[in-house]
Amino acid sequence: MSTNAPVLSKSTKEYRRRKPEYSPYYQCIEDYYEQFKRSYDRNFSQKYGYLRPHIEKVIYQYLDCGILHNGFARLKCRACGHEKLLAFSCRRRHFCPSCHARRVVEFGEWLCGGVLKKVPHRHFVFSMPKILRIYFLFNRNLLKELSRISWEVIREYYINTCIKDEASPAAVAVIQTFGDYLSFNPHMHILAADGCFSEDGLFYAPPTSIDAASLEKLFVHKIFKMLLKKGLITERVVDLISSWAHSGFGVYCGKRINPKDAKSTENLARYIIRASFSQKRMKYYPDEAKVTYESKYGRQVKEFSCLEWMAALVSHIPDRGGQTLRYYGLCPAQHNPYYAQIKIMLSN
Repeated sequence: MSTNAPVLSKSTKEYRRRKPEYSPYYQCIEDYYEQFKRSYDRNFSQKYGYLRPHIEKVIYQYLDCGILHNGFARLKCRACGHEKLLAFSCRRRHFCPSCHARRVVEFGEWLCGGVLKKVPHRHFVFSMPKILRIYFLFNRNLLKELSRISWEVIREYYINTCIKDEASPAAVAVIQTFGDYLSFNPHMHILAADGCFSEDGLFYAPPTSIDAASLEKLFVHKIFKMLLKKGLITERVVDLISSWAHSGFGVYCGKRINPKDAKSTENLARYIIRASFSQKRMKYYPDEAKVTYESKYGRQVKEFSCLEWMAALVSHIPDRGGQTLRYYGLCPAQHNPYYAQIKIMLSN
């Protein structure tokens, strides 16, 4: 993915503007968005829900991103007098490859440099069966419930295993909605301190290893309880899923990350906030009006019409003002002097 950072040629040492308008991704969006918008209700609303109003603004802002004639800043070096033009960016998360890539890097550095305590951490992933995902697609408010429930499972585990009374766990949780081929697959990535903090600031790690099966059992119970309470499923659905040999629910518990392994922690922070797609895995065939997209490891390729590709793509744009990143427990982020400024930057 490209970024908005200035690029210097080794031979000329001149600033070279990134040119998003020449990328296959940009060209596909530009060529087919108007047709996509006209045909969405007829072709895609039943599968993906209605076209949310703010989607159009996100796409038009992306098409203006990095283009000089849409606005720029003139930068001048006070020492040598050299000047260059820097095109304005759209800052559209999860849709603009350049702006989201910059957000990923900034988030990883900030999280490791000013938020996470120097204690062991652990990566958790909470996922659900396909039969339940449609409820989260058509009601995005349920994503908040998924985040809350995942945190409650982790919180209850650490509190129950901590030897210190009134201790508090801490975690950073990220909601992701995408699967390998841009299918709608809501799941949670959580980077949690592997233990609890006491009121005096001391850290207590659990004495035993984590039993993922126990966490999964609690997670399943809480998800069913929430969906039943909202009237979205019946006890018959619960019995059906419970009867399957593989229910589709899953809880992944990663290995403990040593506090001295800052590189692994930062890489994980970037991973959990990554974009829903990769330009490197996409190929655009304008003459055939199609897009092909490789699987994560390049073993398989899926073919989309351009309109199908866009429908899948925009389903992962968060709601306007929707938070995909949440802090839970004794998280020191709010005590960071730059927290308010960076929070605004990351939410744009």
